Amino acid sequence: MGRKVTVATCALNQWALDFEGNLQRILKSIEIAKHRGARYRLGPELEICGYGCWDHYYESDTLLHSLQVLAALLESPVTQDIICDVGMPVMHRNVRYNCRVIFLNRKILLIRPKMALANEGNYRELRWFTPWSRSRQTEEYFLPRMLQDLTKQVTLPHGSWVIATWDTCIGSEVCEELWTPHSPHVDMGLDGVEIFTNASGSHHVLRKAHARVDLVTMATTKNGGIYLLANQKGCDGDRLYYDGCALIAMNGSIFAQGSQFSLDDVEVLTATLDLEDIRSYRAEISSRNLAASRVSPYPRVKVDFALSCHEDLLEPVSEPIEWKYHSPAEEISLGPACWLWDFLRRSRQAGFFLPLSGGVDSAATACLVYSMCHQVCEAVKRGNLEVLADVRTIVNQPSYTPQDPRELCGRVLTTCYMASENSSQETCDRARELAQQIGSHHIGLHIDPAVKALVGLFSLVTGASPRFAVHGGSDRENLALQNVQARVRMVIAYLFAQLSLWSRGAPGGLLVLGSANVDESLLGYLTKYDCSSADINPIGGISKTDLRAFVQLCVERFQLPALQSILAAPATAELEPLAHGRVSQTDEEDMGMTYAELSVYGRLRKVAKTGPYSMFCKLLDMWRDTCSPRQVADKVKCFFSKYSMNRHKMTTLTPAYHAESYSPDDNRFDLRPFLYNTRWPWQFRCIENQVLQLEGRQRQELDGVD
Repeated sequence: MGRKVTVATCALNQWALDFEGNLQRILKSIEIAKHRGARYRLGPELEICGYGCWDHYYESDTLLHSLQVLAALLESPVTQDIICDVGMPVMHRNVRYNCRVIFLNRKILLIRPKMALANEGNYRELRWFTPWSRSRQTEEYFLPRMLQDLTKQVTLPHGSWVIATWDTCIGSEVCEELWTPHSPHVDMGLDGVEIFTNASGSHHVLRKAHARVDLVTMATTKNGGIYLLANQKGCDGDRLYYDGCALIAMNGSIFAQGSQFSLDDVEVLTATLDLEDIRSYRAEISSRNLAASRVSPYPRVKVDFALSCHEDLLEPVSEPIEWKYHSPAEEISLGPACWLWDFLRRSRQAGFFLPLSGGVDSAATACLVYSMCHQVCEAVKRGNLEVLADVRTIVNQPSYTPQDPRELCGRVLTTCYMASENSSQETCDRARELAQQIGSHHIGLHIDPAVKALVGLFSLVTGASPRFAVHGGSDRENLALQNVQARVRMVIAYLFAQLSLWSRGAPGGLLVLGSANVDESLLGYLTKYDCSSADINPIGGISKTDLRAFVQLCVERFQLPALQSILAAPATAELEPLAHGRVSQTDEEDMGMTYAELSVYGRLRKVAKTGPYSMFCKLLDMWRDTCSPRQVADKVKCFFSKYSMNRHKMTTLTPAYHAESYSPDDNRFDLRPFLYNTRWPWQFRCIENQVLQLEGRQRQELDGVD
């Protein structure tokens, strides 16, 4: 009697509404799984249409084309003799569900709707889908006529079912359900389910991978069993990067680990595992067995099929492995770079244009493009024909084969240093040296003629000539003169992005890259419609602290010594006049707070969900060794005043790679007002009352000391 099963899970780089491409990637994954001997294949959440369809889920076209792809999968000889588990939207009794459709040999076995929908942060599933709220309950689903002739079925099971094969029992979870307090795998495992599957659409956030892995290993540690996790990977047309990490676990150990970041569109993991190991593991957990004797049973779909073979004594089984994690700096070097690659190839542009200032942020953005070039060259060396075809299309050379990242960078990245009379020679030199070391096509130009023309036009119309503060001007004049420089740079960036390749006799246009980090966005320390306005921003969800660690990693990994001087220099916008040829303006001085403090404010505001008063209370304890209550109060008031004053800038924020849990991105992630009473009178008065009490108590304590 067979007891060893070979199962497959995968990570697919699906693209929202790319039904043809999605179908081919699904078929390829099934083909690979079968070739490796798997009898069950799990795919990512909503893989047929792509996860990020958003309001396209309302459209009947999305449902229709998903059914058409399902029909093509059922018809394909590739899907024969293997249980296929695919994700798609399904309408049942006029209600849309996020579903798993499980089929074998042209017969749909069951439709399993998702029961817990992700509806926080970047997710809005309750907007488009309804959760199936009746555990262990099922209904008849009437198959659309376009599938009835194919499957010879009129109705089939829809609901909270599990599958019983000759040799084992399989139960589904879908993404969010693993994260809920009482996951379905708990009761399914108690009811004898031995193989749990989880189809995910889980995006990359720095330092998140360990949570996903811990949840899976803990599920199988407490309950025993095999757990398969599939995930989408890549950018499917939005700010998110889905970071793979497909895995296979059993009895608390990992047996297969997929990559978190890669340029491979299809990645399949398989493992051969012994069902008897599950049964013996469960046998000695008496508390589990007592609970199992009382559990309500799941309805079972009986399938005339086995995952194991009769004669499998000599079949080798997979060995457990140790999960390998990336450091946060490594995650930054890989995730946004893969996201940039997907954006570049899917937008059909010829490369990127980056205003390179000589500071850490734009340098980090340049390094991400260089990292992308490294990954492209490595993928081509490994024989990835899809990457090779894409890069040839991008550079418009059918016979081109990239080998050197620096040479490829020269083809796909144009950098530009836009000097003004307020720019220092040091930043100009740093930008030029970095461009030389990564190989980008570098342009140096002066924006002073354009700035003087615009200010001159204002003076001609109004008769007034604004001056910088150091020349006796007011704060309003000073700010306006800074902003006009910044906005001129944005106009020049788009002009050069559209025409610089034309001027060189090459076809195509360039995507303008933004380089405002998440902390500057949080505070609004950026000019509206300056270089913060771009086509995409790969660092817009990453903190300044993490960016500095990433740039330090690039110094050693890519041998870029120019980055050392960039890291050593104080962060500055260089928009005010120099003092004796030296920079007189620094970002932290302008902001009135450090980048380290900004990161703390951001996490408290978004993750801990604090308002001004509760932030003050938490910081009193966090900073008790370095700040008095009065200093903490002043810092909190300063942050909330500037945050609320500049919140309107988030409505125009460039679509940015989402990597940080406190992003202020108004586009999807941070749905808060952008017109505030920036004085916060009630909230600040509560803080002030508390400070006065604390200061009074401190005075009493001092008076009581002899």
